[in-house]
Amino acid sequence: MSPANPRAMPDGIASIAYVDTPPGEIAYRELGEGPVALFLHGLPLSGEEWLPVMHDLADVRRCIAPDQLALGATRPRSDCDLSYEGQARMLLDLLERLGIPAVDLVGNDTGGGVAQIFAARYPRHVRSLTLTNCEVHDCWPNALLKRFYAGVADGSVPALLKNALAEPALAAEHLGALVYEDAAFFDAERVQRYLAPIVETEERLAMFAKLCEWRPSREQIMRAAGAQRTSNVPAQVIWGTGDVVFDAEPSLQWLGENLGGLRRIVRVPRAKLFFPEEHPRVVSTLLAEFWGASVG
Repeated sequence: MSPANPRAMPDGIASIAYVDTPPGEIAYRELGEGPVALFLHGLPLSGEEWLPVMHDLADVRRCIAPDQLALGATRPRSDCDLSYEGQARMLLDLLERLGIPAVDLVGNDTGGGVAQIFAARYPRHVRSLTLTNCEVHDCWPNALLKRFYAGVADGSVPALLKNALAEPALAAEHLGALVYEDAAFFDAERVQRYLAPIVETEERLAMFAKLCEWRPSREQIMRAAGAQRTSNVPAQVIWGTGDVVFDAEPSLQWLGENLGGLRRIVRVPRAKLFFPEEHPRVVSTLLAEFWGASVG
């Protein structure tokens, strides 16, 4: 694997391309050759979360990282479905337009929630499934995440995002410390790349608020449980034990008992929610091992 520098976000590593789909123009980044791996990012990030991991794996996979509807550079239509089922359908549209029949699916945070829905609804398009810290059945949201969603609804979180753009040090202190081991990892460049698209217009802010309406997506994940239990798609879970957003023990217990095809659960000590970006070599090594053993 090629060396990855998680602190660097070089523009030339994977340029943005767009595909027109029913819910909007979907932005995605692509790197490498081989069987396709589809990387799904967390909230409020973009596909750039996965660039260091993609760089590591470019010699064994054609890596594709789309931006979710209402995040990053994707240009959603105003009436699109922003629930996890809507995001999963968008991914199916994207794969169909790119002529891709099946993928190794990898998800983090909300991307992990969407990945579970996609694998449950469209299993023939999934060669393997890797989940990192994410929504699991009825194990979420915890008290912290409920406060975040409430803050989005009452306007305090959008105000915080705007303030973070004006004073990036505040972003590291109030946001970065929650989701990265090293709060300073959420530096001014990442603040700008991830947060600016969310607050650039009132329409985008309204879509972000809609995206954070969590109850419909929670119900959708819970409905997927039957398909998850009967799935034979090879699966692994990589979980950062320092996460304060998703509670490890109930989540891992549920996945261990209910995720069909589960090959292993790997705990990453002290790692927080967005550890795939902060510790890409850990994730890329585990992905390469898992793919080599389960799907080739």
